[in-house]
Amino acid sequence: MALEITDANAHEIIESGKPVMIDFWATWCGPCKQLSPVVDELAQEYEGKVVIGKYNLDEESDLGQEYRIMSLPTILFFKDGKKTDLRLTGSQTKATIQGKLDELLAL
Repeated sequence: MALEITDANAHEIIESGKPVMIDFWATWCGPCKQLSPVVDELAQEYEGKVVIGKYNLDEESDLGQEYRIMSLPTILFFKDGKKTDLRLTGSQTKATIQGKLDELLAL
């Protein structure tokens, strides 16, 4: 299961130095709902390697504004406490996300 990321814990998680993937989503977003079980599966598969979490833009807003999230779903990737250039927007396949996670680990 993916970690719940909130404005209260986001910076602590990002700044932990571990690789981090954050799925920005909302309850009204159809593609977000389809992506949710995939993100949960990946959280289990990459446990111990990458911190994978979900950030609900219906309930939180600061992190979404900070990273200028305009489309949902959007997935951002962080390493060593900094946002990387890796980014996915819109509906994605599990294989595509796995590819980005593997790129993140190789950075």
